[in-house]
Amino acid sequence: MTHTGQTSGGYGSGSRVVGRLQVDGAQIHYEVCGQGPAIIFAHGLGGNHMSWWQQVSHFSQTHTCVSFSHRGFSPSTVEGSHPDPQRYADDLAALIDHLKLGAVCLVGQSMGGWSVVEYSLKNPQRVRGLVLSATVGSIRPDRIASLDPAALATWQQAADHAVAQCRAQQVHQAAGLRMALEQPALHLLYQQIDEQARTLDKEALRGQLREMRVRTPKDLEATGIPVLLISPQEDVVIPPPALHALAREVSRARLVQIERSGHSPYFERAQVFNPHLSAFLREIEHHR
Repeated sequence: MTHTGQTSGGYGSGSRVVGRLQVDGAQIHYEVCGQGPAIIFAHGLGGNHMSWWQQVSHFSQTHTCVSFSHRGFSPSTVEGSHPDPQRYADDLAALIDHLKLGAVCLVGQSMGGWSVVEYSLKNPQRVRGLVLSATVGSIRPDRIASLDPAALATWQQAADHAVAQCRAQQVHQAAGLRMALEQPALHLLYQQIDEQARTLDKEALRGQLREMRVRTPKDLEATGIPVLLISPQEDVVIPPPALHALAREVSRARLVQIERSGHSPYFERAQVFNPHLSAFLREIEHHR
């Protein structure tokens, strides 16, 4: 494992460090901003470390914010033509070890949920809190006992229609029609970030992620980790009913719903997302 890095100008309450970590066939690009308790942000399939610009600028005033790009997502690299998502949690562990962080709060969006759930199951003592935004990660939805099949079917029908509209209007489905209509500049930025990984076969990656869905709510319950589930009301990628059901089955989990938001509430509704994350941080830091 090797590391290269540099320190740039001030950011938040401390310097901004940009680095690359060589680990098992990949180079992981990361940035560290601010000082204080550590928060690590894991992006989704349409993102990279830049996706969290509205969170890093906010939380680096009081916390150490670590953002990174998953292996294969530019500017991170991977040997061969395709990253293996089975390695995501190990990459995360290597990064946490390299930065010599203690217990951390993990924030995973969509695909990033796989990374943070798998890391948490393997290292529960090193996780102060877990935030799952528009994701249940590697938990298999049909193993969430309280998930109502009728609610799931209703969501799927509406989601299929919305995705078809997105494609017809060249709107990124993980951003959504509302973002494209109401915040076109934000939607353009979302597309530009996504296009930095244009060489990846994302359909193949989605298939690998589906195969990794073998966990149950009991697995997460057994960790004892406090969990915040953030469910965007208009998500057409991950079913909100799954997050609502998971919240009922994990005793230390609670759910908040973000209205008028598509799949990426951290990006589309940062002014709502950030206060929910702030409240959760206060809770877990007060009781540690």
